[in-house]
Amino acid sequence: MPYRAPVSEYLFTFDHVVGLDQVAATELFAEATGETVEAILSEAGKMCTDILAPLNRNGDLHPARLENGVVRTSPGFADGFRAIATGGWIGMAADPEHGGMGLPFSIATAVNEMVGSACLALQLNPLMTQGQIEALEHHASDAIKALYIPKLISGEWCGTMNLTESGAGSDVGALRTRAERNGDGTYAITGQKIFITWGDNDFAQNICHLVLARLPDGAPGTRGISLFMVPKFIPDAAGNPGPRNSLGVVSLEHKLGLHGSPTALMDYAGATGWLIGEEHKGMAAMFTMMNNARLGVGMQGVAVAEAAFQKALDYAQERKQGKTPLGAGAIIDHADVRRMLAVMKTETFSARAIGLACAVALDMARATGSADWAARAALLTPIAKAFGTDIGNEVAQLGLQVHGGMGFIEETGAAQFARDVRVTSIYEGTNGIQAMDLVGRKMMDGGAAAQRLLQEIEDHAGEARAAQPDLASAVWNAAEALRDATDWLVGQEADDRNAGATAYLRAFARVLGGHYHLKAALADLTRLPLAAVAIKRLLPEHLALIAQMREGAAGIYALTPERLAS
Repeated sequence: MPYRAPVSEYLFTFDHVVGLDQVAATELFAEATGETVEAILSEAGKMCTDILAPLNRNGDLHPARLENGVVRTSPGFADGFRAIATGGWIGMAADPEHGGMGLPFSIATAVNEMVGSACLALQLNPLMTQGQIEALEHHASDAIKALYIPKLISGEWCGTMNLTESGAGSDVGALRTRAERNGDGTYAITGQKIFITWGDNDFAQNICHLVLARLPDGAPGTRGISLFMVPKFIPDAAGNPGPRNSLGVVSLEHKLGLHGSPTALMDYAGATGWLIGEEHKGMAAMFTMMNNARLGVGMQGVAVAEAAFQKALDYAQERKQGKTPLGAGAIIDHADVRRMLAVMKTETFSARAIGLACAVALDMARATGSADWAARAALLTPIAKAFGTDIGNEVAQLGLQVHGGMGFIEETGAAQFARDVRVTSIYEGTNGIQAMDLVGRKMMDGGAAAQRLLQEIEDHAGEARAAQPDLASAVWNAAEALRDATDWLVGQEADDRNAGATAYLRAFARVLGGHYHLKAALADLTRLPLAAVAIKRLLPEHLALIAQMREGAAGIYALTPERLAS
């Protein structure tokens, strides 16, 4: 069977797990009633199931290609993009002043996940545009906002993010792209950028590139970087695309997966650009887009996990192999296959709940101005990104295993999920960087935001003991262990924190997953078996992860290059 958008799962998670009602109770998002949310998700689900999902295989079999400087997209992608654009899905969370819906980011996050499950290669396009819209809303001049945002929301124009260069990957401050003042308020941008997702296409009237570059008087490192809007076609005052700018696609990358998403090497040869934000403060503006994209990429991992699980479940119910304890003959009745499917579903729920909880925190911070909600969102962002994409990779691999030998055959489609999702753990800062961000910048408050969240988990588990004593006690004990680990962590030197960062992030995700599964089971007892998998089989990993974290950096650095090579 093809992908089916799990609308009821989103509604349950919003209502009983992550508390979307808090968002709807604010003045800013008062229109996000349960009835409205259900109608929006149902309509988006129909588009994903009926229109976008059938395109997924086309993107894999017929990659985007570069012909005489023009990017030709995969068959059906133009129609798919138009369905997304005309439905208003690009501007879901954008300001109504410029034509957006003004919906909570939580709703946009759920819709984006569905679009990613249906066709991840295409979903990357509107995701980049959404991030650019948010960056412009926060940092651009009124004139730039009025000219660009309505076109981006409508889908007439598309947006990209240009950070990476061949000599400056994660070390953005090492970039060499330069900007020169033209004397008329514009700037000349010269340099090359690599790995530019959807750097061009053949269905948008204009491609709007946000480009990081350094002015002649810019300080070294990230402090001296500025951000510029550099359109493919220079628009006139009415927004009509005019002359071609001095930029172009040099080549498209040949990738492991996501073949339908053109990843471009972009060349800027004195291209005309407009400053976004202040000179030398481009990273602050770009981080607005990057933070949006980090959660978005985390949910891409969840999206692929959902699609891979659905395909594996369908196959397991149809494939007959050997005698099973239940006698039906389908492989789903073999204990180990049932275990794999249970883990796939459990992990997908955990990662989704973490991502949606992060989105709710972002909405609450925006609607209330609360510093605590902002800190909660900041804390959850690296966890949502890293855990979501790790789970996307792991669930896709389990999907291959459920298919057995047929999973290794491309025609079944299971392998595409594994190839497409692999890059998400690298996108927008590798997962190791996310983990170091969690134990570094996100712990600059002495761990206060983490401790507040863990206290909430303990309080809920304490209340749940009357109904589910075993599961609730396990969650409470895990949260307490993580509280102690957090106290230890904030007292360590940076190298020791960084060496244990990945283990700590995973342990935190394990505790969050157990907490959200417990909430789900209390709201619906039919979810109790799934919660038991999360809490009894997966949550115990947190102790081993905490032990890893406490080992520090000495043992890692004892493995010198010479010892590693011997």
